[in-house]
Amino acid sequence: MFKRVNRLAIQLPVPEHGDANAAAAVQNLLGGKFGEMSTLNNYMFQSFNFRCKKKLKPFYDLVASITAEEFGHVELVSTTINLLSTGLTHPGDPDSTPLRRGLKAHNLQYFIATAQTSFPMDSMGNPWNGSFVHSSGNLIEDMLHNFFLEVGARTQKMRVYEMTDHPTAREMIGYLLVRGGTHALAYAKALEILTGVYIPDMIPIPSLDNSHFDHARKYMEQGLHNVLFTWSSKDYRDIDKIWKGTNPETGERLCVVVGRPEGAPMPDLESLPEEFAPGLTKDHYLQVLKRLKASM
Repeated sequence: MFKRVNRLAIQLPVPEHGDANAAAAVQNLLGGKFGEMSTLNNYMFQSFNFRCKKKLKPFYDLVASITAEEFGHVELVSTTINLLSTGLTHPGDPDSTPLRRGLKAHNLQYFIATAQTSFPMDSMGNPWNGSFVHSSGNLIEDMLHNFFLEVGARTQKMRVYEMTDHPTAREMIGYLLVRGGTHALAYAKALEILTGVYIPDMIPIPSLDNSHFDHARKYMEQGLHNVLFTWSSKDYRDIDKIWKGTNPETGERLCVVVGRPEGAPMPDLESLPEEFAPGLTKDHYLQVLKRLKASM
């Protein structure tokens, strides 16, 4: 089972002004082939379908614990997209064309279908596809696929980072470059144990390391490139059979932390009357509030 905590992985800066085209680019990090929807669903279904969980427990624990973290990554990227809608449009009479700016956006779906919020689609509005999930049942094949998936995700994060200088987008990407690099190393170490081949020598791919990104450096200074969380108070602790030794990029010692990170407060999105979201007038809200109190 999953336990949900109303916290965000990190503190995101709430902007005064958003950027619709930055939001479109970030959408690829959510619903593209190498986006967080793909990492989540690949690892989730592999953990559901894992054979010989007891015999191969360290590998099961690895995929299962990273699955839990990926839920938070989906939420983090989605929240970034939502914050990038800040101040893009304004309330007004429908005949005043209050959503006019949407016509200049690269992703019209952002304004038409989702009220300027996230959706499981890529940067061009194409929906995320279940065919992106790879769950072969072969442990080495799946670990190799997961390593490839993390490398592909890293490449696209680096490119989106270079596309936009919006501080909200870059804060999220800097954090996920560090955490994605951690997951790539984890799968590399799993493959080393399974095959005897020293995969970590290949890291980082692309070869530019995270220290070159301003918004990634502070998360490295916090040591987040060396930590795997169990995301449970008592389960998945055998990841320490895989996640041990030193980080091949820095020489620093790797460690397992029982539980989850502290996280940060969840931003509260303001209403967008011009998008009819959430669509309650003041009088309607007061009626709803009265009914809620009556049910107590």
